Amino acid sequence: MDMVFLYDRYKECGGRVTTDSRRICGGEMFFALKGENFDGNEYALKALEAGAAYAVVDKDAAAVKSASGDMSSRLIPVDDTLAALQSLARWHRSMTFVDGKPLPVIALTGTNGKTTTKELVKAVLETKYKVTATEGNLNNSIGVPLTLLKIDEDTQIAVVEMGASHPGDIKELVSVALPTYGLITNVGKAHLLWFGSLEGVMAAKGELYDYLQRTADKAFVNVDNPYLRKMASDRPDLSTIPYGLDYEGAEVLPASPLYPYLRIRLQSAKVVETGLVGTYNADNVMAALAVGRYFGIPEEDAVKAVSGYVPKNSRSQMMKTAANVLIVDAYNANPTSMAAALDNLDSIDAGRKAVMLGNMLELGDDSVKEHIAVIERLSHISSLEYAVLVGDEFRKALDAMGDAVPDNVSWFATSDEAASGLSRRRPEGCCILVKGSRGSMMEKVIPSL
Repeated sequence: MDMVFLYDRYKECGGRVTTDSRRICGGEMFFALKGENFDGNEYALKALEAGAAYAVVDKDAAAVKSASGDMSSRLIPVDDTLAALQSLARWHRSMTFVDGKPLPVIALTGTNGKTTTKELVKAVLETKYKVTATEGNLNNSIGVPLTLLKIDEDTQIAVVEMGASHPGDIKELVSVALPTYGLITNVGKAHLLWFGSLEGVMAAKGELYDYLQRTADKAFVNVDNPYLRKMASDRPDLSTIPYGLDYEGAEVLPASPLYPYLRIRLQSAKVVETGLVGTYNADNVMAALAVGRYFGIPEEDAVKAVSGYVPKNSRSQMMKTAANVLIVDAYNANPTSMAAALDNLDSIDAGRKAVMLGNMLELGDDSVKEHIAVIERLSHISSLEYAVLVGDEFRKALDAMGDAVPDNVSWFATSDEAASGLSRRRPEGCCILVKGSRGSMMEKVIPSL
């Protein structure tokens, strides 16, 4: 692949890249990616007709053979379009400098809290710098290069979220992003179908630490977390920037009905008042403050930025309906995040509580055991009046428990069925946790609450 040629065409397009032929506005470089159920090569000529300046296609694609004239000259055939996209992103990242030095890139991964932490870090850094960050959760083999290709001449720091569902995913992504800093939010039980165990998760997430150790770059490490502390100590050549609630002498203040959101008193006595629900978000806040401190953000500005962040996309949101108060954390779920969310609900001072929980997916052989653990945990939540469980994985757990299932538990096959049932018997005056894996689509029950 002639990367100089490809990069010149990318710059000719003003740095605008897309993988969706339906979003062509004019002048972009279209990458014809392939997936299990689609082949972008089939839309390459349509992308050019819609105004794309160039289309990067597989060299054996039908478009290469059928195009002629101007269309043919605007096709860029390559061996592998995804590899070309990643190589272009890596080239662009390596060619970007700030004040004569390589662009600082912070890679961020973890089992839970990645996107919230990324948004908090971005908010803090933006008080002083021009930041390019991952949009939403575009954190995979396609999303990471697309994020890097949005870096422009004004960018001073990039914050790149990285997800992993298989061993080797982080290794692949850091080889594209070439980070100079890294941060793992935490490690827990997720994607066990592919990782096999918590140790497998630690090894997979630790690929970020492995990279930073080889390049002599720095990792922000929550030293209060025993897993992260061990992962760092197992890599003695890793340069670390420690942070943590206990490490920094900070404390989480009790939530109350008047202020149900997370508050943290820092060692300086300054109080961080957030719009986040759940003490489990404290580590995410401390991570953002640590990054800001390292990059020279005054504490007052960092605290103000964190306080101004409003969660969205069903991540640690508190919502008030006409009848109830909802804690909506329905974007994703695994045993670690589910336990944290239930513990947080237990800590809330509310007279009546309920939960609406969807399947935790990709847990492999541990699925039934982990869903049983969630159901058993419900009996320890104070003032929990009833629980609604959704999906096949919870059904298997309920069947395995037999007569041990609590009386206040009901089950529905889908979130649509749960919404229908709740609309006929709407809860009132409750604090309700809504949580589940993305595939459960638990946000569908919200209108019925």
